[in-house]
Amino acid sequence: MNSIDHYPESYLAYLAEYYGSRDFFECHEIMEEYWKEQTGSRYEGCWLVFIRIAVACYHARRGNWAGARKMMAKAAAEADPVRMEELGMNGAELKERLRKTASAWNAEQPPSYTDFEFPIADPWLLQLSQQACLEQGWEWGTPLDRLGPDIVNRHLTRDRTHVVEARRLSAERKRQAKEKE
Repeated sequence: MNSIDHYPESYLAYLAEYYGSRDFFECHEIMEEYWKEQTGSRYEGCWLVFIRIAVACYHARRGNWAGARKMMAKAAAEADPVRMEELGMNGAELKERLRKTASAWNAEQPPSYTDFEFPIADPWLLQLSQQACLEQGWEWGTPLDRLGPDIVNRHLTRDRTHVVEARRLSAERKRQAKEKE
């Protein structure tokens, strides 16, 4: 059973997006922003696992199996069943589903994609997530055949100016550090 007094809004938004819009790229964005704010928290690793799952599904749905396999394997290795239980999931079942999905994606050539289903154990978490989904005007469990190419290929339409600039600054700092050595 969960041991937190409320679920973070970002977590509910992630689950609503995951099951409603099926925009896994946006799921990643929501949880990554929250994860960055949670450095050193008890659930930091859990948030990262949720990020990896969304990224794995995003890659898999697009046919990028190398990226999908890598992210799903990391999620499977890093999932902490005890902490996931505290976040309203069936932690042992989540770990096993991640392991089985990673294994299946490695065994099938080419793999077939189906959405990864979270084993939500806490009825309150499910209710809150479904409500957040409905508030966005989405159906919980939106079928894949209702998704447009804009959702499947979301990364092609986003503004990456800040990402490119951050990478440039990081490379510049590394270059300057090497020059000082």
